[in-house]
Amino acid sequence: MAGSGDLAFDPWDPAFLADPYPAYAELRARGRVIRYEPTNQWLVPHHADVSALLRDRRLGRTYRHRFSHEDFGRSAPPPEHEPFHTLNDHGMLDLEPPDHTRIRRLVSKAFTPRTVERLKPYVRDMADELVAKLVGAGGGDLLTEVAEPLPVAVIAEMLGIPQADRGRLRPWSADICGMYELNPSRETAARAVRASLEFSDYLRELIAARRAEPGEDLVSGLIAAHDEEDRLTEQEMISTIVLLLNAGHEATVNATVNGWWALFRDPAQLAALRADHSLVPSALEELMRYDTPLQLFERWVLDDIEIDGTTIPRGAEIALLFGSANHDPAVFADPGRLDLTRAHNPHISFSAGIHYCIGAPLARIELAASMAALLRQAPTLALAAEPARKPQFMIRGLRGLDVEVR
Repeated sequence: MAGSGDLAFDPWDPAFLADPYPAYAELRARGRVIRYEPTNQWLVPHHADVSALLRDRRLGRTYRHRFSHEDFGRSAPPPEHEPFHTLNDHGMLDLEPPDHTRIRRLVSKAFTPRTVERLKPYVRDMADELVAKLVGAGGGDLLTEVAEPLPVAVIAEMLGIPQADRGRLRPWSADICGMYELNPSRETAARAVRASLEFSDYLRELIAARRAEPGEDLVSGLIAAHDEEDRLTEQEMISTIVLLLNAGHEATVNATVNGWWALFRDPAQLAALRADHSLVPSALEELMRYDTPLQLFERWVLDDIEIDGTTIPRGAEIALLFGSANHDPAVFADPGRLDLTRAHNPHISFSAGIHYCIGAPLARIELAASMAALLRQAPTLALAAEPARKPQFMIRGLRGLDVEVR
């Protein structure tokens, strides 16, 4: 175990946010677990440990299924944050069995391979349409013109969100996801609370409308869903829909722009991809590894664990560093090099264990559709301006990506 003194790891430093991967190399050299005082967490930087701990049932996304805040040595969230926590804590990402098992079983019926496969034509048509508009305009912001509207449209279509309301989803999502950052500010928390209230109120009205007039969409399916008397409560339904909307596009949006930014900085790899579109599947996996959209995932220690001779006590919080794990040279040869033909690529960008991303197959279809459309329709796509990074660490992305079709 190593301490956090003089670490290059600093999730609030713009230089670190621009390129955190050298700092991760330093963390891995320091040891398998590092105490980080600024966030009161234990950092885990190695691929083998991150992968194993994601599957370790002595850790949990929550502790409330076993302990009260007091029993666990934690304080309850501030009362003014309650709307966010009510929304967040009833979604399956932040639940443990048996509630997680029950909700995931119901939701997974909408993400079967057959169901996802049926979405392919819609996703491809939407990607082609968005890219055609970008090309027709001679370029624009790849984030707002292609990366963002594609996954938002797909998940909104699945859920049956009316077309006129879809523009409200991304701002709500962005404000809620701000609370997942390390030590969020008071202003960030206030925006997340407001968005949680507005999003929840909107969904209550939508659920009421679907109860009165069910459709073929996922919201109607969740209302009707049951399995041996296990039904979703209304709050679980609202939290599940928000989770599907947020997780259903946040990572895909950021994977798209992070990926193209990486390609623009590596002309040889971009040229190879343009010359051989059959590289798209392996390219997507490599781009998600190379610049990981979700850099960190947290777990509570429910029972004492030991890592490399260091006991991590019950009540502690562990920060599993996905970005570091995806650059671990013990697993990835020359991890700092972008290699679109990388054959062995066990990245953990979609997590692992019972919280493995339920929408991963759909995300891959969306990413492949937009990349294929851009390669096909915009073979001369080029960077128009140096992009700026978002000032967040955990959800890694760009403020925009201005491109031009030459």
